Amino acid sequence: MTSRTAEESRPSVVINGERFRIFLDRQTIERRVRDLGEAISRDYEGRRPIFIGVLNGAFIFLADLMRHVSIDCEVDFIKLSSYGAERISSGRVTELKRIDAHIEGRDVIVVEDIVDSGLSMAFIMELLETHHPASIATAVMLHKPDALKTEVKLDYVGFHIENRFVLGYGLDYAQNGRHLADLYILDEDG
Repeated sequence: MTSRTAEESRPSVVINGERFRIFLDRQTIERRVRDLGEAISRDYEGRRPIFIGVLNGAFIFLADLMRHVSIDCEVDFIKLSSYGAERISSGRVTELKRIDAHIEGRDVIVVEDIVDSGLSMAFIMELLETHHPASIATAVMLHKPDALKTEVKLDYVGFHIENRFVLGYGLDYAQNGRHLADLYILDEDG
């Protein structure tokens, strides 16, 4: 009888013909999102920030984060494109949906699923600055420091991860896999 290592016995999924193995389970994610919500609540006590979620990937993270924020707040969304159906960012960022809220003089918290190259976040920050908010902070679920092509200020980071392709918890691969409650990493062994 052969024994399987913990790594080999971790659940996996196949998305678009590629195998992904579990990377962060939903309980680990839940604990970290709760911690981020509590930190934001402390830092913004007495203020009413507006959360700007970056569609489509950040919608689950934003919803869970807001459940852990104990202060009054608002929400709006922006939608960008830089990936298309690929696993690697094209490097070209385009705005597909503008924010509807008036943010001049407001405290803004940009909520993003993942920062890898930093190009999308830099684009958003520059764009939002033109609206003259009182402040802009960022809350990101995942950060890949080794993939950065441009420096961006990240205020609240869920997890720093290696430069590997991940999906689940709102992140997709050609629009598949967003629904997965856990985060999965591309299984380079199979």
